[in-house]
Amino acid sequence: MGDKELLYLMFGNARLATLIFFNVPFAAVGGIFALALRGMPFSISAAVGFIALFDIVLLNGVVMVSYMEEQRKKGLAPAAAAWQAVMTRLRPVLMTATVASLGFLPMALSTKSGAEVQRPLATVVIGGLISATLLTLLVLPALYPWFCRMRVSVSAAALNAYAPQPAE
Repeated sequence: MGDKELLYLMFGNARLATLIFFNVPFAAVGGIFALALRGMPFSISAAVGFIALFDIVLLNGVVMVSYMEEQRKKGLAPAAAAWQAVMTRLRPVLMTATVASLGFLPMALSTKSGAEVQRPLATVVIGGLISATLLTLLVLPALYPWFCRMRVSVSAAALNAYAPQPAE
């Protein structure tokens, strides 16, 4: 079972799982940019870094979207729920990204033997976390109300299509 299926099972909604997956391209752009900035080629080590990065980024997305959904269940509008999630979950998301980045920093700066394997992995994770964290806190909450409106309008259209029609 893949990540998309697990997210669908968690939220019971394919749109929210897709919204969380919007974080992955944000992370990929940061990782690729960091590799280019340091003049490193894409390697197997960098690919492993992307796998680790995507897991961290998906976790941050789950933290944000689950809190937004929790606020929606309490009766907040989608935009207000997104704003509340950003204000409340700012610290956990930043701490996750900061701790992971600081943990990989010695690997990224290492010059000893074996560093040529470690540096691309750490560079990808650090660069991707910087871009993905900023975009998780800015773009994900901006997209959330749109995904909620889309969900409501589809549900309303489905209800109207199957509603009993008055007899003529």
